[in-house]
Amino acid sequence: MDWLDELKWTDDGLIPAIAQDAETGEVLMFAWMNRESLRLTFEEGRAVYWSRSRARLWRKGEESGHVQHVREIRTDCDRDVILLKVHQVGGIACHTGRRSCFFHRLEDGRWVAVEPVLKDPESIYK
Repeated sequence: MDWLDELKWTDDGLIPAIAQDAETGEVLMFAWMNRESLRLTFEEGRAVYWSRSRARLWRKGEESGHVQHVREIRTDCDRDVILLKVHQVGGIACHTGRRSCFFHRLEDGRWVAVEPVLKDPESIYK
């Protein structure tokens, strides 16, 4: 049996993927993967996701240079979520120019941005 067949894919052929800093354990981002993107991630050693908005493969960092080098690929006990332990090139995972996509914290019933912008997104994306 192919290792990809052991995973539980959604009806539209996707699986959720969490990218985590391999050294610190910080959760950097969430994205979707299809069979091809997960296979390519394994083969290339860099994160490749499925962009639902673009309906195509998306190699993390293809525009920004903020590539994710994959150190480990794991799945959860139900085999329906992927965890990528990565080295984040440039220290920025979020398209907003922040370290992590999880920069909003709920405070007094409002979402507040609590992490700084490290680089202006307009200088990252052309």
